[in-house]
Amino acid sequence: MNPEHAALIDGEPLPRERVDSFLEKRPSRGAGNCATSHDGPAPATRPYEPPSVARQRRRWATQVVLTDELARRACSQRGLKVPEEVSPASVLAVAETDVADLGSIVAAALAHSPAARTLLAALEAEQTVPESAVRDYYDRNQDRYLTPDALRRGVTPFDGATPQDIRPYDEVRDHITRELRTAAGRQAFFGWLDQARAGVTYSHGHEHPGDPSHPDHEHRH
Repeated sequence: MNPEHAALIDGEPLPRERVDSFLEKRPSRGAGNCATSHDGPAPATRPYEPPSVARQRRRWATQVVLTDELARRACSQRGLKVPEEVSPASVLAVAETDVADLGSIVAAALAHSPAARTLLAALEAEQTVPESAVRDYYDRNQDRYLTPDALRRGVTPFDGATPQDIRPYDEVRDHITRELRTAAGRQAFFGWLDQARAGVTYSHGHEHPGDPSHPDHEHRH
């Protein structure tokens, strides 16, 4: 493969300079040190990086840039307005909860890429949450819907709570629906990304950081 390419996407090159630019201009810390098994770690920049850490950081950056490019193509195919080219420096702060829920690569890609956020929003909007699923979630998670008074008294659904201690279903229904739609949209995004990456061939040194075929791979839980 041409060394100027970080990867080929269905035979089309992803220029290595886009990854280099991202690495040079991004903030000194990545999306966080917490990562799910889905996408591996987001290494932080340090005054000195052992070669293995630097290699992993490049692989991680390749995935962020790749996700942006794949999302741009998906937006175009769906007729969504493709945002302007993102600055490599514009990696926003990513909440630790998002890193834990999404994996560091996906969380950073969503912070970095307007196209990825546009695609995620479209996927979320497509999700239908059945009323039965909303009700079931409410019934199984009563501890999340205790009234402020019940919380002050230390009541739990498993220890003496009465119906008056639980917020009514109609009061929290819309919030639960939004949460379930968000979760379903994220799962749809993961599914899209897995499928989109199937057509990618990586140059040496740009493989996925969790790929066991290279000696530096990391696969954390």
